[in-house]
Amino acid sequence: MSTIDTIIADKQVLFREGLKLQLRNTTELRLNFIRETESSEQLLQYVAAHKPNLVILDLNLSKDDGIEVLPKLLKLSPYTKVIVLTSYSNHKFVKGAMKSGADGYLLKSHSIEDLKDAILDVLDNRTYLGAGLHITPPNNYSTTSEEKSRFEDRFMIRRRLTKREQEILALITQAKNNKEIAQELYISDQTVGVHRKNIMRKLGVRNTVNLIKFTFENQLV
Repeated sequence: MSTIDTIIADKQVLFREGLKLQLRNTTELRLNFIRETESSEQLLQYVAAHKPNLVILDLNLSKDDGIEVLPKLLKLSPYTKVIVLTSYSNHKFVKGAMKSGADGYLLKSHSIEDLKDAILDVLDNRTYLGAGLHITPPNNYSTTSEEKSRFEDRFMIRRRLTKREQEILALITQAKNNKEIAQELYISDQTVGVHRKNIMRKLGVRNTVNLIKFTFENQLV
């Protein structure tokens, strides 16, 4: 097998290092780790420059999340294979990733052997879905438990906000008032006020102080 130019995109440095170490110690694959990053923006720059054979992608990245970055990545390098390796097992994320162009999807709780199988499959133009994952709701799917989990995971919380709400939230954390935010985004004060109320409702906070505290605690900006 020829050398497989590979990029890893994951926010956890120790995880990236451990993954490279384990994959280098395999005889089935000849992976050449040309770049690694935690940023979706930097990932796109690397993909455009290197046109890698393989990208191992977490969904939780800085700036855009993995599902958002997938179509952009594949537009830059259509022949790159992408395996999503993440902690998010919810069928909505699996379906979203596969619909956006992922070739494989598995969890960090799966084994290194599973990841090797996934790499071999996608490089052979087959789709890989890790054991226990679904693209439709499983029989025991619970909406109540899903809603609860959204408040326990910053990635899911962030996805509840629209792009405009995320922009406004970032400006709120800079202690800017509605008028200042409106001027910067070229919208009305009233529109900013509506967005601010929607953000607080979605995040379950009652005032701006708690909103800013919650935002920083959960690293939403």
